[in-house]
Amino acid sequence: MKKLLIVVDYQNDFVDGTLGFPGAELLEERIAAKIDEYREAGNDICFTLDMHGKSYLDTLEGTNLPVEHCIEGTPGSDLYGSIAERVGACDLVFEKPTFGSKELFYRLAGIQKAADEVGTKPFASIELVGLVSNICVIANAVLAKTACPEVPIIVDASCTDSFDRALQDKAFDVMEGLQIQVINR
Repeated sequence: MKKLLIVVDYQNDFVDGTLGFPGAELLEERIAAKIDEYREAGNDICFTLDMHGKSYLDTLEGTNLPVEHCIEGTPGSDLYGSIAERVGACDLVFEKPTFGSKELFYRLAGIQKAADEVGTKPFASIELVGLVSNICVIANAVLAKTACPEVPIIVDASCTDSFDRALQDKAFDVMEGLQIQVINR
């Protein structure tokens, strides 16, 4: 049975752009190795991208909303470094305007429904890596657990990070409380 790797928002703006933080660039090698491992084993890989259209800029003006980031068509919205080169022709890429990807959720729920009809699990496991652990990683891990409740959901702590380590630790605690395995913590 195949495994699924979800690479969450490992984009320029979160690594060394407008919302970048020291240490985020250090994940590149580990995430690349994880992608290569999954690909060599014939497993599935998908990517989420935080993506905002030009109209998003209008909502930021004169507000206390987050800084401009991951604007469609800008270098900040691109996958970071060698990770961009690892997107395969069969990999799914989910653009999302907020923390969790509803398209990813619907896709996983559909795969789960088909698996239920034949009495099997859709994946041996679903693993998440990427940025930011206490925002988009946790949001997508919860969506994966909701869509595929009997599939082990795993977050590799060595392949995710946050600008706030205290929030990251709390997010890991919450995920574990939701029966999401946090490994390499």
